[in-house]
Amino acid sequence: MSSANGASTTRFDELKPGDRITVRQTVTIGRERQTTTITGKVIRTERARHGSHSQCTVDDETISDMILLELPDGELTTVTMDELTVLTRA
Repeated sequence: MSSANGASTTRFDELKPGDRITVRQTVTIGRERQTTTITGKVIRTERARHGSHSQCTVDDETISDMILLELPDGELTTVTMDELTVLTRA
């Protein structure tokens, strides 16, 4: 895969602990679009199941892909993937 800027993108299921990645997320609020980029080392990945806020049926579940990252200063942060998240190897 490659993104619009020519960088090689990485799939969530290809990540392993110790990989250095850059995560770019875009959020749209009203008419404004904000983009955030962070780089860090993958500590672990997790595919979490949870119920949605407005369950329609008993088995109505949502699955979120999450990455626990260690930033260069040692801080830990969790990134939850969505369709606008772009992962690249750092």
